[in-house]
Amino acid sequence: MRILVVGGSGLIGAHVADVLRERGHAATTAARTARPGVEHLVDVDSASVDDLRPLLAGHDGVVYATRTDEQRPLPKPIYPQFHRDNVEPVVRLFTAARQEGLTRGVVMGSYYTYFDRLHPQWRLAERHTYIRCRVEQAREGRAAAGGDLPVAVLELPFVFGRAGDRLPNWAGPLDRWARSRTPLVAPTGGTAAASARSVAEVAVDALEQARGDDIPVADENLTWDDMIGRIADAVGRRRRVSRLPSGAAKAALRLGGSLQALGGKESGVNPSHLADLLLADLFVEPTTGRSLDPALRETFPAA
Repeated sequence: MRILVVGGSGLIGAHVADVLRERGHAATTAARTARPGVEHLVDVDSASVDDLRPLLAGHDGVVYATRTDEQRPLPKPIYPQFHRDNVEPVVRLFTAARQEGLTRGVVMGSYYTYFDRLHPQWRLAERHTYIRCRVEQAREGRAAAGGDLPVAVLELPFVFGRAGDRLPNWAGPLDRWARSRTPLVAPTGGTAAASARSVAEVAVDALEQARGDDIPVADENLTWDDMIGRIADAVGRRRRVSRLPSGAAKAALRLGGSLQALGGKESGVNPSHLADLLLADLFVEPTTGRSLDPALRETFPAA
């Protein structure tokens, strides 16, 4: 196979390109900024279908692995901006891919869409603009691809790992906290987690099989206190993680939501309802059973 990896300079995209080449496939990387290993510069947020077609020509498949920031507050209403950032580039990319005769595709999505299907009573797409747009991204991207171009959507949790100097965008604050002398606290609940390498292997499996379904990905399910404790251990600052009362977590997040609203802003994951997610067990079954420890140590190396 010859595969175009859009977002090939990022943590996940770089691992996808590596796994493709290890398995004997050809990987072409594209990103919006120049850096070693990036073969084509393209800003998919602004590229038209006609801009994308020459880039896709001659490929068998495409992987969409760009990153979005769901927590960044924006002036209300945020839905038009989130739709432009999350949905429209995917629609244009897969429209161009269909026109160029590609036969397989993968989109790196979010595990929130998995929980939206699993727990419709949570009303996640209704309450959170980011989740609504992730649902629309999958639906509208597949519609643009048409029936002859199956598109697998990988529903990703917290992803650990490193690719050169590329780390998860959420790692920095946790790293500084774990290395500090500040007490560690965590709420109830927890999250699924996976390594970037595992995500890449699942993505390449999906390409090889020309899958077109939703694929939740997880190596381990971690409570928040377990995750924070393992990060502290990895950086060499092992200590006890105290349990944050649920009421305090809810009050703090609702206050943040109120302050955002007073400022005329919103974020993709609504702080007023974030406590419902944070305090839940956002666990994915089945897991791969692979240990997260190697990727965790890559993300949070000892001093």
